[in-house]
Amino acid sequence: MGITKTFGFAFKINEMADILKALGNPARLKIIQFLMDSPVSNCGDIQVVLPLAQSTVSKHLSELKRVKLINGKIKGNNIYYSLNLKTWEKVKGFLLSEINLPKED
Repeated sequence: MGITKTFGFAFKINEMADILKALGNPARLKIIQFLMDSPVSNCGDIQVVLPLAQSTVSKHLSELKRVKLINGKIKGNNIYYSLNLKTWEKVKGFLLSEINLPKED
């Protein structure tokens, strides 16, 4: 896969591209969907709804954390994940303000 050129683009554009790229994976979308219904869940809870090994689920969770779409909070021996609502608001605001749809007649 080629290297994406990010130089010359505004930080906001590069940040959104990174976030949207992370969302472009079916497993990650399923994780997000699961966390919408089960706001605080650990890796084992999430793994039940995915046809993937625990190590693969952990990698997907790490990528979602990297782009700040989810939060992880350590409690004992587990990490509990939840949606990062601040980032979701940024994404929603970006998409609604940046996409200029043609006006309907």
